[in-house]
Amino acid sequence: MQKEVLQAIRRAHRRVKGDFTQVFKSITADNGSEFLDGKGLQKAAKCDEVYYAHPFSSWERESNENGNRILRRFLPKGTGLSTLKPRELKQIEDWVNNYPRKIFGYKTANDMYAAAA
Repeated sequence: MQKEVLQAIRRAHRRVKGDFTQVFKSITADNGSEFLDGKGLQKAAKCDEVYYAHPFSSWERESNENGNRILRRFLPKGTGLSTLKPRELKQIEDWVNNYPRKIFGYKTANDMYAAAA
């Protein structure tokens, strides 16, 4: 599982244009075994730090929990992504990336990405 996480970060790195270090300044992971390779995560994301949340401390991963809450509108817990068609995943991705967020001053992720480009 660690290998898949590192591969996903590398794929994200290739997809992001510009300075990837402005996207990933740090990573805060839960304590799952897929995140055990902290140095590998740091190297793959080219970020300064990898932090680990304490068990049962979801407030330490607030952005992650908010992202999960947003995705749960479409994907109930336990839903396998393999059951979805690429078109369905794209619709969810588009909705999430065009959802205004308080943390961005009620701009969308797409607005923030366009401003950084």
